[in-house]
Order: sequence, then structure tokens, then C-alpha cells
Amino acid sequence: MASKPGFLTDWPWTFLGSYKYVVLAPFAIKATYSYMTKGEGERDLTEFLILPFLIWRMVHDQIWISFSRYRTAQGANRIVDKSIEFDQVDRERNWDDQIIFNGLLFYGIHTYIKQARHLPLWRTDGVILTALLHVGPVEYLYYWLHRALHHHFLYSRYHSHHHSSIVTEPITSVIHPFGEHIAYFTLFATPILTTICTRTASLLSIFIYITYIDFMNNMGHCNFEHIPKWLFSVFPPLKYIMYTPSFHSLHHTQFRTNYSLFMPFYDYVYGTMDQSSDLLYEKSLVRKEESPDVVHLTHLTTPNSIYYLRLGFAYLAAEPHKSKWYLWLMWPVTLWSMAITLIYGRTFIIERNLFKRLKMQTWAVPKYTIQYYAQRQRESINKMIEDAILEAEEKEVKVISLGLLNQDEGLNGNGELFLTKHPELKVKLVDGSSLTVAIVRNSIPEGTTQVLLRGHLNKVAYSIAQALCQDGVEVISLREDEYKKLKSSFSGNVADKLGLSQNNLPVVWLVGDGLSDDDQLKASKGTIFIPFSQFPPKKARKDCVYNNTPSMLAPKHFENVDSCENWLPRRVMSAQRIAGILHAVEDWSEHECGNTMLNVNKIWQASLEHGFRPLTVSATLSEKMYMN
Repeated sequence: MASKPGFLTDWPWTFLGSYKYVVLAPFAIKATYSYMTKGEGERDLTEFLILPFLIWRMVHDQIWISFSRYRTAQGANRIVDKSIEFDQVDRERNWDDQIIFNGLLFYGIHTYIKQARHLPLWRTDGVILTALLHVGPVEYLYYWLHRALHHHFLYSRYHSHHHSSIVTEPITSVIHPFGEHIAYFTLFATPILTTICTRTASLLSIFIYITYIDFMNNMGHCNFEHIPKWLFSVFPPLKYIMYTPSFHSLHHTQFRTNYSLFMPFYDYVYGTMDQSSDLLYEKSLVRKEESPDVVHLTHLTTPNSIYYLRLGFAYLAAEPHKSKWYLWLMWPVTLWSMAITLIYGRTFIIERNLFKRLKMQTWAVPKYTIQYYAQRQRESINKMIEDAILEAEEKEVKVISLGLLNQDEGLNGNGELFLTKHPELKVKLVDGSSLTVAIVRNSIPEGTTQVLLRGHLNKVAYSIAQALCQDGVEVISLREDEYKKLKSSFSGNVADKLGLSQNNLPVVWLVGDGLSDDDQLKASKGTIFIPFSQFPPKKARKDCVYNNTPSMLAPKHFENVDSCENWLPRRVMSAQRIAGILHAVEDWSEHECGNTMLNVNKIWQASLEHGFRPLTVSATLSEKMYMN
């Protein structure tokens, strides 16, 4: 939002929210029906192709978003080092409004301008005229319009909304108030309307011109330099007719220079070119890919999780994973992505973060959760994890946190397999078990004397049970087999605190993988479910409280956070991810994987000292639910 929002700031369909596309529906339905029902000579391909063209523009923009986020996470050729946060993602989530607006105008032009109907596929004279009009009037008028928008009156009411993004992403290019977009469309429509009125327009001339505008807009707002130097060496005048991402980046950091649209010529003419443009271009071109201090390894979860990756849909990545009905409409893409995971065998970077002086990256293993439980996939999964560990070793990474990768102890023994194969590893493997235990212990309401432990018994479950029994808390099992396993693992006073019951169950449940709906139905109203597993339980009760999976709130100095970690809320990090950070910042020398556990109190204290804060469910909330 601009600092002093002016007239026509909001889009007319803002109140429709996610249903805003319905404004295009009547026109799209009419065009499709007309094309399907009319005879060969009466069909108008021009009107029919408007909707596919709008879809192409969205796909084109999304490709740039994904590509840009992937490249900036790598770090090579990055221009600006400042971080992107959730407020920018929220501000830029409605980037498609301008495509809807353009669609309505295209349908309007087709309806009211007779010459806009039944356009030919190609006309060379129309393409030449379009190019000349862009190079001349459009670039010139845009330069002065842009300078006018930087006058304090217009800037505070309109253009400051765009400049709220210091670090730009491709889609930042179209984040403007509605009124500003009216001015831009009027300008960019000049070549189109001129060719229509002179009967030189063609489908391809319009398609190419608008795609060119989208391409240059997206390219110029990338936060990495990717225009090769040899282009300017081969054709030196190119510097006057094609800008670069670093050229436009200076406009967003300096504000009063580099006003040109796509052709810097007018900045040279009127003396507004930033003198550091060439230096920044050269510096960005030679910048190498970053070597992180900490790597967090994760993987895809549900089939739709591909869209929640930071490289996917930005607005979805900024929300905890939830089922969205419209994602099921994309099942062809979903199936294609799942097929790719069967043949693609390398991790890829999806995110970078900063914590104090530590550089961090998140690497994704291209496998879905269901594949981890498939016997035939285990060898390839372990090979990918091993390759990632060896790559991290080569890059002198300090710590790798195993994230979701240690969900199945039978896969690689919680990472023990890799230490056995590579005993001289310098990079430390951390599964976050100790911090998980600490978080679960400190999530239990004060004064609790009994808890129920239910779920797959792994080293975290055994450690939690032992710690609670030593604290004098009675640990109840719901199933006899789980009770016997715990009983056989402990002795003395610890074993005496274990119990087996089906009735009068505690109101605090510690739950892991394997918790069923039937199990949850046995809980009393107001029960607090505290997961110790990495995956959240399916919520079968509306009258109970469900904690997040083991996690903590990240401090403010944890930078460049613009996406959610799986199902966790904003700025909340999993125990595994935090444990890797703490391991590196504290410079601990031991691995934490296999059966190894660190000192629970030590790692809990370290997490608090470094600014991480626990997420607690108030006992009062549970009491209120019980009373109601």
C-alpha cells in the first residue's frame, strides 16, 4: 500500500478475494460458445484466443518467479543482499490482477472496435509499426511518466507501493495501484490500438509485443544478473536499447536514477543514469555461488506440496500447508511432477537464510513421503541423501540437519548408515532428537502428573518417557505392546512410573506416527495432543487442542524468511532445523544421529539463549473447551 493511498488505489474486484476470476467468466464463456457454434467463416479466432493468452501470461510469469527464486537461493550473480520477508509476499500476492484487467480490456476492445475482430495471423508491416511505436513514443513517454510518478505528490499516493520492495522479484514489476495500471495500459496499448486502427494488426504481433513486455519486466526485476557480457562486446550500442537487472536494481535502491522502461537511452540523454550501473553489473556477473554453513535437508510430503515449495506459488509457500480444492484441478501437473521424481536423482536448493553470521540453505530431496515407505525406493533415496552429504562435505558445510529424512529408522538408521560408510566426515549430521525431546517436555502444562504416550516408539519416544518418569510424571500406554516395550527398556524407579490403561485417560497425550482416529475418540473433551513425531496427526476431534509438531518461533535476526516450513505457521521452525543451526553456532563437535542423543537441558538452554521461543498451548484454552 502506498504511504498516502490515492484515488483508484484498490482493484474493483478486491472484495471478491479468490473468486475474482469470475469477472472474466461471462466474456470467456461467450467467446468459447460463439467459436464452437458458429460456422467456419463466422468464427472469430481473435476473441477465442484471449483466454488462452491470459493463461499463457500467468504461466510465463510463474516460470520467471520459480526460476528467479531458485537462482537467488543459490547466490550466484545475486545483486542485492537484503532479505525478502512475508510482508513483501503479501503485498505482491495479487500480481495477477493486472492480467485480469488486461483481459477485460481486450474483450472490450474486441466488442467495441470492429477492426479488432477477425485479425490475421501475421502481418509484417504491423510488426514493424509496433516496434517503431514502442522504441519511439512508448519508451519516451514512459520515461517522463516514471519521473512524474517520483514527484512527492504522486509517489506518496501511488508509486511508493511499488518501491516498498527494495529487493525485487520478477513479479514486483507489476505491483502497482489500480490507477497506475490504467496509465500503463494506456501507454502500452498505443502500438496495439494504432495497428488495429490502421488495419495492420495481427494475432502474432499483439502476442509477441505483450510477451516482450512481460519478458522484459520479469527479467529486469530479477535479483541476479544474467545478461552475458559478450552481448555488449559484440554489439556495444546494445547498452542503450536493453537494460539489465542490475541497471534497474539501482532504481529500487537509489530511487532517483535509471528511470527508463527497457531502453536506458533516455537516462543517458537526460543525465539520470546511475554512475555505478556498469560497476554493479560487472560485480554481479562475477559473484560466485555461496557455500553455506548449515544445510537443512528436507523432502516433498503430499502430492500437492510441490506447489507449497518456495519455488512454487509464492503466496502458497507463505502459508502453512492446507488442502486447497483448486489444486486438484492441476492434477496433470501434479502427476507429471511425481513422475519426474522417479527419474530425477539430485537434491536442489529451495531457500537461503541468514542467522547472525551463519549462511543457511535448504536442500530438497525430490521424493514424496509415500516413496520413503516403498522398499524399492530406499536405495535411490539413500543414494541422494549420501550424495548431498558428500557435496556438503566438499563445500565445507559445518552441519547438515536431516529434517524429515529420519522419519523411518529402517531407512538409514537415523543417519547412522552414512557415518558407517564415511567415518571421517567433517560435516556434522544432526537429526534434532534432543531438541525435540526438550520442546515436548516444555510443552506439557505445568503441574501435569500423568501423560499418555501413544504412537510409533522411536528414540525420541523412549527419551521422552524416560525423562518424564525421572521427573515423577506417570507415563500411561494405551496399547499393551507399547507398554511392554517401554517396560523392558527401563528399570527401577523409572519403570515404576509406567502404566497401562484404557479408561480414565490423562488429558495430556504425547502422540507420534500411528495415532488413529479410534485412539483419539478415547480422549476426554479438552485433551491436549502434543506431537513428538515430525508429521502432525490427523485431527479427528474438534473439542480437543492440537499442538504443532516440535518447533519454536524464530528470532527477528533470522533473516530472509518468506515461506512456511511445511504445516508450521509463519516464522516457526522445526526442531530439526533449529538443532542444526544451534549445532553450528555453538560449534559442537559431535554428530547427533543413529542412537546418539545430546544433553537435552543443554540444547534447550542454547535455543533460548539464541532467541528461539517455545510455542505453548495455554492450559486455560483446554479448560475452556472442557467447560463448554
